[in-house]
Amino acid sequence: MRIEDVVNAEIELLTAIKMSDVATLEKILHTDLLFNLPDGNTITKELDLDSYRSGKIKIHLIEASNQLIRIIEDCAVVSVTILLKGTYDNHPIDGVFRYIRTWKQFDDGLKVIAGSCVALQ
Repeated sequence: MRIEDVVNAEIELLTAIKMSDVATLEKILHTDLLFNLPDGNTITKELDLDSYRSGKIKIHLIEASNQLIRIIEDCAVVSVTILLKGTYDNHPIDGVFRYIRTWKQFDDGLKVIAGSCVALQ
């Protein structure tokens, strides 16, 4: 695995989130994904995909900065700041968040296996 592969996977993920591209998200999120939300709840891949399928989440702006990547054998850990604007269940999302994501290399490509997000002040 190369850092460039992880950077490209991150771009693909953020683009899929902005476009509500469920097919791409289905491909790059691991079946057993666990993700901690800023409110402390933990969601699964299916819960995440359902929010896009239903139209409950709509992202208008997503911009990444301050990205750090560490490769550890067949995994990569990414820490990144995200400016996010949109709506969730008709409630506004407008803030800056710090994400940490773990990617793992599988035969069919890189997949997100875990993540977490905190709101920054």
